[in-house]
Amino acid sequence: MSATATATAQAVRSGGVSARAAVQACLDRIAATDGRVNAFTSVLAERALKRADAVDASPRRTRMKLAGVPFAVKNLFDVAGLPTLAGSRIERDSPLASRDAVLVRRLEAEGAVLVGALNMDEYAYGFTTENSHYGAVHNPHDLARISGGSSGGSAAAVAAGQVPLTLGSDTNGSIRVPASLCGTFGLKPSFGRLPRTGSYPFVASLDHLGPFARSVADLAASYDAMQGPDADDPACAQRSIEATLPELARGAAGIRVGVLGGWFRDMALLEATAAVDAVAQALGTTRLVEWPEVERARAAAFLITCSEGGALHLDDLKTRPQDFDPMTRDRFLANALLPAAWVQRAQRVRHWFARRVARSFETVDVLIAPATPCVAPAIGTDWIEVAGKRLPARASMGLLTQPISCIGLPVVTVPLWGLSHSAPHMPIGVQLIAAPWREDLALRVAAELERQGLCSAPVARGL
Repeated sequence: MSATATATAQAVRSGGVSARAAVQACLDRIAATDGRVNAFTSVLAERALKRADAVDASPRRTRMKLAGVPFAVKNLFDVAGLPTLAGSRIERDSPLASRDAVLVRRLEAEGAVLVGALNMDEYAYGFTTENSHYGAVHNPHDLARISGGSSGGSAAAVAAGQVPLTLGSDTNGSIRVPASLCGTFGLKPSFGRLPRTGSYPFVASLDHLGPFARSVADLAASYDAMQGPDADDPACAQRSIEATLPELARGAAGIRVGVLGGWFRDMALLEATAAVDAVAQALGTTRLVEWPEVERARAAAFLITCSEGGALHLDDLKTRPQDFDPMTRDRFLANALLPAAWVQRAQRVRHWFARRVARSFETVDVLIAPATPCVAPAIGTDWIEVAGKRLPARASMGLLTQPISCIGLPVVTVPLWGLSHSAPHMPIGVQLIAAPWREDLALRVAAELERQGLCSAPVARGL
C-alpha cells in the first residue's frame, strides 16, 4: 500500500477505487511483510472489510474526509472486542474493550477503517519497542535496527507501507522518537488538544495522543478529524476546531523560525545536527535560541514519569512481578519508592521551565531541534555515546524530546535522509516546535520542507 491517506480518500470519494479494495491492499501488505517487521499484535480483517463495505455503500462517502483510509492504532487504544494490552502480558486478563477509543470513533466517522492494533513497549515505558512478550519491532529500513518507541509498531507500520496512517502516544517522546528512527512524519499535539478517552494511561499529566503518516497533509487531515473537546478527559480543553489542512497551502511565509542551541546541540551526534542545519538553511534562518536549564527539565520529566508510572502499577508489582517485562519491572519497582519531596520539586521545576520557555515564543513562532541524538541503533544495543558520555540506549533516545513534552508543546517531526556516514540509508528526524495550540504553524513549516523535497517518508524497500 504506497498511496498516502489523502490520496486514498480522494480516490474513494471519486469512485476511482473502492474502500474495500484499499483495505484489502493493506491487509495483503501486512500479511506479506509483518513476519519480518512485527508491527501488529492484532489484525482485524473481518471487521475492516465489513467497515469498508459500509463506507462504499454510504451516501456520505463523497463527503468523508478520510473515506476508505486504512489505519491502525497502538495497542493501548481501546478496540471493541479486544483486550487493551498496552504492550503487556498482564492486561491479557482484563475484560475486553466494550467500545472503541474516542479517536478511533472520530476517524471512522470520517470514513477511515481500522485494520488492527500495533506493538509497543510494555506500558509505554521505553524508547525501543524491544518487547519481551510480543517481540521486537524491526525498523523497515534496516531490519537489524530498532524502530524506536514506545510507539514503535505505529511508526514501523507506516514506514513499511502496511497502512498510510497510524495513531500512537507520546509521554516523553514516544511519537517523535520512532518517527525519527523509522522516517515518518509524526505529530505530538499540545497537551490537552486531543482526548485520551479510551486509552491506557502511562503518566496522565504528560500523556499525549497523535498520528503518524507519510505526508504532512495526512497528519493535518487526521488531526482535523480527531479534534474537539471530550468531557471524559479532564485535560482536553474546550478549544474550537481549526481547519489545519487548508492552512498548509499558505507555506511558511511570515513564520519566524529559530534553532534551539545548547542542550539540543550538545547532546546530538553529527547526523542529528546536520539534519537541523539542513532544515535551518532551507528555511533561511540563522536565529539561535537557548532555553535555560534543559537538563533539569529533563530530570523533572523523568521524576514525574517515574512517580506516576510506579504508582499506577503498584498493585500488580506486588502480586504479579513475574508477569512484567524484565526491562520495565525493575524500573517500576524503583519508581514506586521515590520520595514525594523529589516529585514536588520536579513539578516546580517543570512549571518554572514552562514559563521561561514561553518567553522564547515572543520572538519566534517555530523552533527547530533534533528529534533523536542519532539514527536507529541495532536491536539489542545497550549503550550509545553522546557528548563523550556512555549513556544507556533505551533511556537516551529521548534525550531531546523529554524536555518538550514535559511542558506540553506541540511538535511535528519531519524525516531527513542520507546524513549518517555510517548508515546513509537510515533516516533521522527534526522537531518543529511551536507554542501551545499553534500546531498549524508547525504543520505549515513541515509542509514547506516537504514541498522543497528536503523531507519525505518513502515506503521501505526490499520488504
